[in-house]
Amino acid sequence: MELAILYDILIIFGLSLLVGLLFSRIRIPPMIGYIVAGTIAGPSVLSLIHSPAQVDVLAEIGIILLLFSIGLEFSFRQLWEIKALVLKGGTIQVVFASVATMAVVFLAGRPWNEAVLLGFVVSLSSTAVVLKVLHDRGELDSPHGKLALGILIFQDLVAIPMMMAVPFLANIGNVLSEPIYVTLLKDLLLVVILVIAAKWVMPWLLFQIARTRSSELFLLFVISVCFGVAWLASFAGLSLAMGALLAGLLISESEFSHQAIGRIVPFRDIFTAFFFVSIGMLLDVGFFFDHVGLVLVFLAIVLILKFLAAAAAPAFLGYQMRTVILAGLALSQIGEFSFIITRSALGFGILSNEVYQVFLIIALATMALTPFLIAGGPSFAGYISSRPLLLRLFPTRCQWVAREERAARSGHLVIIGYGVNGRNLARAAKMGGIDYAVIDMNPDSVRQARGQGEPIIYGDATTEGVLVHAGIDTARIAVVAINDPVATRRIVGLCRQKNPGLFLIVRTRYLVEVPVLREIGADEVIPEEFETSIEIFTRVLNAYGVAGDSVDHLVRDIRADSYQALRSTITPSAVAALDIPGMEVREVTVADGSPIAGKTLGEILLKKRYGVTVLAVRRNGAIIPHPDGTCTMMAGDVAVLTGTIGKIGQSLILFSARD
Repeated sequence: MELAILYDILIIFGLSLLVGLLFSRIRIPPMIGYIVAGTIAGPSVLSLIHSPAQVDVLAEIGIILLLFSIGLEFSFRQLWEIKALVLKGGTIQVVFASVATMAVVFLAGRPWNEAVLLGFVVSLSSTAVVLKVLHDRGELDSPHGKLALGILIFQDLVAIPMMMAVPFLANIGNVLSEPIYVTLLKDLLLVVILVIAAKWVMPWLLFQIARTRSSELFLLFVISVCFGVAWLASFAGLSLAMGALLAGLLISESEFSHQAIGRIVPFRDIFTAFFFVSIGMLLDVGFFFDHVGLVLVFLAIVLILKFLAAAAAPAFLGYQMRTVILAGLALSQIGEFSFIITRSALGFGILSNEVYQVFLIIALATMALTPFLIAGGPSFAGYISSRPLLLRLFPTRCQWVAREERAARSGHLVIIGYGVNGRNLARAAKMGGIDYAVIDMNPDSVRQARGQGEPIIYGDATTEGVLVHAGIDTARIAVVAINDPVATRRIVGLCRQKNPGLFLIVRTRYLVEVPVLREIGADEVIPEEFETSIEIFTRVLNAYGVAGDSVDHLVRDIRADSYQALRSTITPSAVAALDIPGMEVREVTVADGSPIAGKTLGEILLKKRYGVTVLAVRRNGAIIPHPDGTCTMMAGDVAVLTGTIGKIGQSLILFSARD
């Protein structure tokens, strides 16, 4: 028997590793790989597992450790900071998805307790999958990323009473083993005991264990709390998993919670793999092929219901259509808690095996599709937002600037994004007496800023109309400071299209975005990754006592060398022109078929006709500094021009191709 379980563990680990490596190449989360590995090793495919009962025991340990770690990582303080988003958005999404699913299942002729249970599990999304995909794409701080996070937090919270409701749903129509008020009193008593222990008992015990400075004793104590509270919870009618979650909450607010998380995570990851493998072992591949049509129909229904439910929350909260669509797609899968709830329901006899098989296939498919749905979200949102019918039904929300103010405004600054960078820039512009307009799509931020007298517009800057109403076509400078990389690219392209003479500054997080944004039309790209590295080494050198002037000199050299490489642009004399009041520096490409292609600067007479000077010409990667009248302009050359913004704008017609 011992050799049998070792053989099973080896098979599970080996298959999980191989499938996980394969899935990582196509950016599918490892969790799905574990389920697929379990399906391959399970009885419906290769039947490689000899001791499924013992694997189930390991899976139960995995559930306990998973929920214990979730409880440890939970923070009531962080929840309070985003309480409005969590409560409003989460309530709308869960209620919409639950009620719609219950209606569909009930109309399909299933018992109403089964309909309620399936409503619960369909309303939940995958925290692990969504956060990983959004993190990899750099979209966690975007509007739809923050919305998704808030709703996921609410789902994790509401999953607790859902799990507690499973035994009651199982006893509907049957004689309860004890009156319901007795069970509720047991649950209430357990919660009171845990609250008291969390407040006074647990901090003292953890302190005493920590004083021993023994990592082994600390780990042993944490695991004992986990399984001990889970065991006590079972006497109150709760599941072991529910008890483990409460045990994590018991420790989460103590000063030792981070140490506990660090100790428990390796064990959690290993045993959680067993849980998802055991889920895959229950999947009947033959059932799927026998009922493929039925499964695909219900898969489409679930995806549509999940999308509409998740999109309803940001729509109700007043977000733009693009954010509504992206948030809806991000949360359109079924989550980890759903597996736990349905497995418990299967044990209680609420779900039949056929219904459970349909659920497993649909849940696995939705999770596997999530990376692709999120990746295709911006294109889909752009297509939907451009449909005239939809624009009439759901017009772009924007608090317009007065028409006469727009007509008179010229040479102003447009700030796109009212986060930390946007607020600081607006404050500096106000201090310097610079006329500016702000665009943001967070309704709460806009309402607060307008109350403070800020010239802010509520709208989605990826739509042309919002940029026009901010005066982008007559602006002198625009700064894009948002956290959505895909939206940033579209905004840069629209700004350059509406105002070729605009000086466009873009903030991005990563260096890899710099050449892309420069290619689209940004004049200056400030990568936070690069600037953060400069700040770090500056503080390190200062801490080591390196002379301040030496540090400043090093910073200047690194900035000059690195930004010169990133921009592949112009000579120092051209950069110096930026410091001359009223003057601008612009790079313009000579289009094939333009009036000046093949002519010398002496023939073009840019200075005489337009008041514009050519500082440098970049041709095939080489720089021609200070070109004279004999320099011939060729198609594809990049000319570095200096002059006033109006003069440069008038001269741009010479660089464009004839119609």
